[in-house]
Amino acid sequence: MILMVGLGNPGAKYAGNRHNVGFMAVDRIAADHGFSPWKPRFQGLAAEGRLGDSRVTLLKPQGYMNLSGQSVGEAMRYLKLTPAEVVVLHDELDLAPGVCRLKTGGGHAGHNGLRSIHQHVGEGYRRLRIGIGHPGHKDRVTGHVLSDFAKAEQPMLEDLLRGISDGAAALARGDGAAFGTALAARMAPPKPPRPAAPPVPADPAKATPTPTAPEPRTMTDRLRSLADRFR
Repeated sequence: MILMVGLGNPGAKYAGNRHNVGFMAVDRIAADHGFSPWKPRFQGLAAEGRLGDSRVTLLKPQGYMNLSGQSVGEAMRYLKLTPAEVVVLHDELDLAPGVCRLKTGGGHAGHNGLRSIHQHVGEGYRRLRIGIGHPGHKDRVTGHVLSDFAKAEQPMLEDLLRGISDGAAALARGDGAAFGTALAARMAPPKPPRPAAPPVPADPAKATPTPTAPEPRTMTDRLRSLADRFR
């Protein structure tokens, strides 16, 4: 059993925020892989299904970002899981939009959701860090994470979520290389082969003329040529 947690804030007001990209990712996984409907459980919303050979519970904590650990801790205790069997999907300021990195353990880097999870279950869980970019100054961080993805970013976001969903089974079993391959196929699809160049037509002016026998110029030559035809 794997517990896969998407972080975000509940409610329509926050649905499109960069801070909610974890919610968006698990929503896409649930839809693409035929998970059960979302139901209230573990102080959050949970859905159940399979990713490859792994039984998976998806979880969206509903106590706001800074209370995420309460929901994750309750789910872990009920499902009898260790931190190594938990994967948390969350937004990451220090990665460019569209870039993902896998990590196990380590600090929370000021992320309120991760800080809460650290307090309740420790730091030994796995993480998928989903880049949202940095606004350039710490005073602008709150406004940045609580703002929606721009319209121009929507195609990138769609490819990103599809790539995460494509690689979800690899993510569940801890195969980082296979997950990265699935994500890259969406974010940088292979270019179609270039069509073969059409053949260049021959230039009549440069064509080699077919040699012809010289025209006889004297009566003797003409008679000799005519006689040669009947030999």
